[in-house]
Amino acid sequence: MSAKQTLKDQIIQKAWEDAEFKKKLIANPKEAVKEAFGVDVPDAVEVEVVEESADKYYLVLPPNPADVKAAADSEAAMWE
Repeated sequence: MSAKQTLKDQIIQKAWEDAEFKKKLIANPKEAVKEAFGVDVPDAVEVEVVEESADKYYLVLPPNPADVKAAADSEAAMWE
């Protein structure tokens, strides 16, 4: 499992267990992640948190591998 996926799993688990963290994560994801996990998300990376429900599902399209390869030198590339 990648470090990115591990962090993602930890964030989700904490949001399920800690209502205050979840509230802050939705309102200000970068600050919530920094406070809870000590991880600075670069300014070049935009983070949006949405919560699914039983009747609302979000399909996340990952970046096209060709686009990721072209942007490999950017500050945001490690977050792709």
